[in-house]
Amino acid sequence: MSRVAKNPIPLPAGVEFRLEGRNVTVKGAKGSLAMTLHADIEVLQEGGALKIVPRNEGMAARAQSGTARAVLANMVAGVSSGFERRLTIQGVGYRAQAQGRALNLQLGFSHPVEYRLPDGVDAATPSQTEIVITGADKQQVGQVAAEIRAFRPPEPYKGKGVRYANERVRQKEAKKK
Repeated sequence: MSRVAKNPIPLPAGVEFRLEGRNVTVKGAKGSLAMTLHADIEVLQEGGALKIVPRNEGMAARAQSGTARAVLANMVAGVSSGFERRLTIQGVGYRAQAQGRALNLQLGFSHPVEYRLPDGVDAATPSQTEIVITGADKQQVGQVAAEIRAFRPPEPYKGKGVRYANERVRQKEAKKK
């Protein structure tokens, strides 16, 4: 069995877990998330924890049990505390502004870029060069951050563009005569 799947997932107070057939629903303070389990695995609730068990001893079942355990653990963490990604913007005249369910970005183009936020994801701009993306679904938060970064990824000569807060961009040396 996968070593990842052997660890039980503790359910914090205030998180409700429901299993109906192969459909799993997790509800908490930050929202509700659902997923469909693979046919080769099953989830057991023992006390205040969840345990992932493969239905057979095949290699695919073991692999799916580790994946399902990681996804379920992220769901539990997301509905209880949530996830966030921070982006920073570098460049003269580059700035961001959150307006309701949209994010207005000025990234050196001749037009402003307006990004509509999907349901379940929120964005805040503490300053003009910072974007904080929050939500309960880890995959969706990361996808939104990647889509915003893709509008103007950091370039290697001056470092201008949108980058993750902890990202380091290697600077290239300018061409010499």
